[in-house]
Amino acid sequence: MLINIIESYRKVVAVCDEELLGKRFEQDKFQLDVKESFFKGKKFSPEEAEEILKDMLVEDATFNIVGEESTETALKAGIINRESIGEISGIPFALVLM
Repeated sequence: MLINIIESYRKVVAVCDEELLGKRFEQDKFQLDVKESFFKGKKFSPEEAEEILKDMLVEDATFNIVGEESTETALKAGIINRESIGEISGIPFALVLM
C-alpha cells in the first residue's frame, strides 16, 4: 500500500491500495478520485503501514484511506472502526478528521 504524509498546519495522511492509484470510481451522485498528486507516496507492507498509522494518530493527523487492504490496516491500527467505512463502487474508504 502507499502512504503519503502531507505537511500542513496538521499532518494529512493519505493511504491507498497501490492498484487503485490514479483511478476514479463513481456511484449514484458520489465520486471517489484516487489522485496521484494526493495519494502517491512510499510503498509499505501492511505491518509497516500499521506502525506508521499508529504513530500518525499520536501526531493528531487527519487520514484519507482508500482500498480494502488500506482500510483493514487502519482497522488493525485503531484509526477507524467498521462503522466508519463507506463504499463507492465496491471500493471501501474512510476519512478521519481529528
